[in-house]
Amino acid sequence: MVTRFAPAPTGFLHLGHVVNAIYVWGFARARGGRVLLRIEDHDRKRSRTEYEKALLEDLDWLGFVADEPLVRQSERGTLYEAALDHLRAKGFVYACECSRSEIAAASQPGQELRYPGTCREKHLAEGPGLGLRVRLAPSVERFDDLRHGPQEQRPLEESGDILARDRDGHWTYQFAVTVDDDAQRITHVIRGDDLLSSTGRQIQLARLLGRDPLPRYLHHPLVMKSPTQKLSKADRDTSVRDLRRQGWTASAVIGRAAASIGLVATERPLNASDVAGLFRGVA
Repeated sequence: MVTRFAPAPTGFLHLGHVVNAIYVWGFARARGGRVLLRIEDHDRKRSRTEYEKALLEDLDWLGFVADEPLVRQSERGTLYEAALDHLRAKGFVYACECSRSEIAAASQPGQELRYPGTCREKHLAEGPGLGLRVRLAPSVERFDDLRHGPQEQRPLEESGDILARDRDGHWTYQFAVTVDDDAQRITHVIRGDDLLSSTGRQIQLARLLGRDPLPRYLHHPLVMKSPTQKLSKADRDTSVRDLRRQGWTASAVIGRAAASIGLVATERPLNASDVAGLFRGVA
């Protein structure tokens, strides 16, 4: 079993990240698996070296230790180019001139943005200022989530063709994470419920890239600050760094995170070495 902890250095770690670490390390350690550390800094506009430094310090303070040296998406451009070339050779890649605001205007209000295929048949020449998309086929992607059970998604209907590289030349989350999970041979993708809807499109993309077998998926609860809002780095919600300054111990922070989503019935101190016990006997 190989899984990964993959934070984006766009803010400080908060309790939601600690929940993810509990699930990632706990699930892996309960099964004798390995945990890889990936810095998902594909968003070059928002990623900061000071945030990466802080998240590594906080992770070390909490006691969550990866089993291999970290990798950074910003250093893996050659890998992504090779994957894109593989898809381009099969006729799956096309240039797109649409802006996010144009896609939003064409999407249903209150629903996820869906690319309507505007540039699919325009046959635009690839070049500066144009995005690159991966052509999806109509499909029903079925998978068993290790927490939610059987799932059924229709990527083309739900999100439209996947943007691999944006108009500024930056690799996108959906593309980079799928290529990375393949290249690192991740067997179990463990992440928050907010990314459950991404799974079907990543499965289809992985299949187009030739991945076999596909990874298993587990989507865990989020720490919510209200019934409809999760904790967010962008909103400067309580960070691990703030709790450290207030005198919290690492075991108290981990215990608070575990209790916040019901992994333990009563809040109590937990060390990073204790979290495997929360997942023994879980399918």
